[in-house]
Amino acid sequence: MPPARPPEPTTTERSDAADGIDRCGFLLAFTDRRMTDGWLYGWGLGSVAFGGASLVVPLYVVDLGGGPFVLGVLAAVAAAVGVPGALWFGRVADRTGRRRDLVLAALAASAAAIAAIPLTDGVGAVIAANAVVWFAFAAATPVLTLLAVAGVPESAWSERIADLNRFQGIGWALGLLLGTVWTVGGARLVPPATATRTLFVPLALAAAGSCVVVVRALPADPVGADGAAAIPSGSRVRRAIRRADRFAVRGATLPGALTRTDFRGLHPRRFAARFTPALAAYFAAALLFLSGSAAFFAPLPAFLTEVGFGSGGTFALYLTNSAAAAVAFGTVGRLSADRNVVRLQVGGLVARGVLLPVVAVVGAALGASALGFAAVGAAFAAVGLTWAVIAVTAGTVVTRLSPPAIRGEALGVYAALGAFAGGIGSVVGGWLAADSYGLAFAVAGALVLAGAAVGLAVGRRVDGDAPRAAG
Repeated sequence: MPPARPPEPTTTERSDAADGIDRCGFLLAFTDRRMTDGWLYGWGLGSVAFGGASLVVPLYVVDLGGGPFVLGVLAAVAAAVGVPGALWFGRVADRTGRRRDLVLAALAASAAAIAAIPLTDGVGAVIAANAVVWFAFAAATPVLTLLAVAGVPESAWSERIADLNRFQGIGWALGLLLGTVWTVGGARLVPPATATRTLFVPLALAAAGSCVVVVRALPADPVGADGAAAIPSGSRVRRAIRRADRFAVRGATLPGALTRTDFRGLHPRRFAARFTPALAAYFAAALLFLSGSAAFFAPLPAFLTEVGFGSGGTFALYLTNSAAAAVAFGTVGRLSADRNVVRLQVGGLVARGVLLPVVAVVGAALGASALGFAAVGAAFAAVGLTWAVIAVTAGTVVTRLSPPAIRGEALGVYAALGAFAGGIGSVVGGWLAADSYGLAFAVAGALVLAGAAVGLAVGRRVDGDAPRAAG
């Protein structure tokens, strides 16, 4: 007698199972059987290197004697090279179709730069090498987006880009986790500065390993029927990017890092001709709150080192910030479906503006004690949650405020504006922190709150246009 077939799950059981998978989907990305492209694992490995480098380089500069202003310059230069890198590589990929070679070149350059940093004690050389790292990161981003959608039906593009975002986000968080474990464990065996310096070795190996995985797994560049490189339509890619889940974990601890944006169709003259006052007002708000975030994060490693957290504690705090942002993206995405998307963003900005000075007050008052670490860690987690709100809602606000003909370009301008704000804010924050960390973090919070106020002023226009934009 054949065995009885097990009963089919009920609708409720299937729904509960689906909800559980959705809640931890970002942790399962590496084991999702649908993801058969080995090069995505390579990019995730490369993101481990980028995530760790985002913090170990500033900490190394502090060990070399660099103060908060030097850290501001370091962050500003890294932000400044992003847009040119993305534009140049994106256009070269379009003209030549050699996306595979471009990605490999970017990863190889980042591996070489990370490996070279601990070999020098010159702050200027470190700033230059760090610029190479973030130029390579920004340059690879648009090319990887094209590779993710090449040869895939357009209906699956958004899912592919979302998967790419998750691989990158998980790798970034793992890089911060590696830094935490390495510096905390290493400090028990060698001086803390040595532990920080030796961390560059596994990070460089991760970047080099990503080159090996990518070169073995990345398919040849696709070509069309005429033998020319098959290049997906820029407007279609931009629409897919807008629909893809946002998982910009890197922006939680690296203000000024480019979002995954297709710059290929950016036409400044056409954009300026169709620029609207409401969109201009929101860009002014974004300039304020993104500058404030950069003014906070640029001198932060020096502050945390001075109050006693050390490299290991600093890595742990940054990991807390990124993890909090990661787990909140899905929830914020569902909340942002509401028409009051600007109110949601303004609430996040107000919380962020208040929390930034709190870090300085609590850190200075409690130091690196157990209570101090718990209090500052809680503040860092809350700051991470506010980043999830900002990252998810910003794209919706820009899309709703933009005329249909320039929506894709508007997102590109927003990304470029973020890099510009990251540079300006980093220099301002570092300059102020050279005299007073309290003043620097207070100004950072004030800039975020000013951005919230300007954003609230355009909120009625966004929410009023929501039904029309949604249609």
